[in-house]
Amino acid sequence: MDLILKYFPDLTEEQKRQFAALYDLYLDWNSKINVISRKDIENLYEHHVLHSLGIAKVIRFRPGTQIMDLGTGGGFPGIPLAILFPEVQFHLVDSIGKKVRVASEIANSIGLKNITFRHARAEEEKGKFDFVVSRAVMPLTDLLKIIRKNISSKQQNALPNGLICLKGGELGNETMPVKNKTTLWDLKEFFEEEFFETKKVVYVGG
Repeated sequence: MDLILKYFPDLTEEQKRQFAALYDLYLDWNSKINVISRKDIENLYEHHVLHSLGIAKVIRFRPGTQIMDLGTGGGFPGIPLAILFPEVQFHLVDSIGKKVRVASEIANSIGLKNITFRHARAEEEKGKFDFVVSRAVMPLTDLLKIIRKNISSKQQNALPNGLICLKGGELGNETMPVKNKTTLWDLKEFFEEEFFETKKVVYVGG
């Protein structure tokens, strides 16, 4: 939890309470339904929560922004972002029902009001959003094909509406087909922990 305060020192008491509650909730749920690898659970704040919040280092979503988290798994990046941006609406979608259930139960437990969930494949979601965020491993071009229908034409943020992904490693080939619409940020510029050395935020404008 200290790690979150190190990089986001201006949290409200409610946000601190919500972030602090995540560890025990994920530990408990993970023992029943595996949403985070067993050996990675002690790194929850660094590898999952702070990683998710990397998106907040490149854009501050304006109140009223609508965001879909595609392939949310156990609720990343959607739940940490929903805590950080209480005035923004998040819709978390995953094709695996038990993962959606865990994320939903955790959001309810900490009292998140700005979040909805759907057990569905990405292709089935027809809603319109300002941004789609994702930590899923699908290649960018495949992801873009699926979510093009979901990007709203109404603009209200500093970045034009589009896709924001958390990715790692060498992305040259993957971004090549859309490189004129793509911006990359190295998370090591914002977070000094070794885990972030190769991690990036990738934005592709719609």
